[in-house]
Amino acid sequence: MKFKTFGRHGKEGFKNLTRNSWMSIASISAVTVTLLLVGVFATILLNLNDIGSQIEEDVEVRVFIDLTSTQEAQEQLEEKIDEISKVSTVEFQSKEEGLEQLIDSLGSEGEVFESLKDENPLNDVFVVQTEDPQDTIGVAQTIEEFENVEKVEYAKETVERLFNVMDIARNVGLAIIAGLLFTAMFLIANTIRITIVARKKEIEIMKMVGATNWFIRWPFLIEGVLIGILGSLIPIALVIFGYDFLYAEIKTRFPTLFIDLLPVYPFVLEVSGLLLLMGITIGLWGSFTSIRKYLKV
Repeated sequence: MKFKTFGRHGKEGFKNLTRNSWMSIASISAVTVTLLLVGVFATILLNLNDIGSQIEEDVEVRVFIDLTSTQEAQEQLEEKIDEISKVSTVEFQSKEEGLEQLIDSLGSEGEVFESLKDENPLNDVFVVQTEDPQDTIGVAQTIEEFENVEKVEYAKETVERLFNVMDIARNVGLAIIAGLLFTAMFLIANTIRITIVARKKEIEIMKMVGATNWFIRWPFLIEGVLIGILGSLIPIALVIFGYDFLYAEIKTRFPTLFIDLLPVYPFVLEVSGLLLLMGITIGLWGSFTSIRKYLKV
């Protein structure tokens, strides 16, 4: 397409916005509200995913070795665990190390357990990490069947609840975002359709004198893109400044929080790019679907 022709289409796209100014404002407002909500949900959803990943990384399987097992039996058990395809690391923790950790975790109250050092009743333990935290339950159940295993602990209920909550949060978030985007596309399509109906005769004449479908289509597509871009500006600004403020407040008020939010940069730039791309996409799609049937003359 020649630059001069594209410039003409651009001017027509701007004119279309002003011809139906109130409907254009309504569409831009709808896109603004929609993308603002999408930005908020995307910010929450992405941070929830990251927090979930942080928590999942700490999920481990603790394999308590039978007190009567020999050194050779322990080594064989370690080899069998390490051979499980979904296991990433296996670390041995002696009962002496376990007792020291117990005493340290209780602080001053841990002194009462000092007397157990001579006759330590604890088990030696293998601490197992899986390649994918989602595999924790299956790996734990496999290890439970091995010989010389007294018991296996992996916070079963907590792990299952964590995975269920994360799955629900992802699915609900994606469903809400999809619904909001569909609503915005519908509103833009209606705005473009009003412009097209007003120019129906003009489009028919252009078709009769040999204008191609794309020559007619371009101004409306540009109008849709402009609506999408204009509608994304406020959400992008609010996401950038709002998230920066929220991140600073949380860091200031809760400096010892054991989980971290995603860093402001490049996170806000990535979300901003996503919102701009969504605005352009729904504008194009709304325009394209609304003009398609009017080109069949």
